[in-house]
Amino acid sequence: MATIVQTDVLWKLIVSAFVAGVGITAVFALAIYGGTRFIDLRRADREAAAWAFGTLAVLAVAAFAAATAYGIVVMANKS
Repeated sequence: MATIVQTDVLWKLIVSAFVAGVGITAVFALAIYGGTRFIDLRRADREAAAWAFGTLAVLAVAAFAAATAYGIVVMANKS
């Protein structure tokens, strides 16, 4: 008997989209947070803490770029 809607595939799609949407948003928010804290702490002459937040910002931007590139590759290779 044929099924019209494959609920297991649909559920997997919904969960994946939710995780990707929330995850990418959180990573980008970390990039913004790290960048703003870097600037604020640098102005306050707290160099060590500033560089820690700067590193957080750079890593978050790299993770965001990697996730975006991965998403484009997945969409382009859809068969």
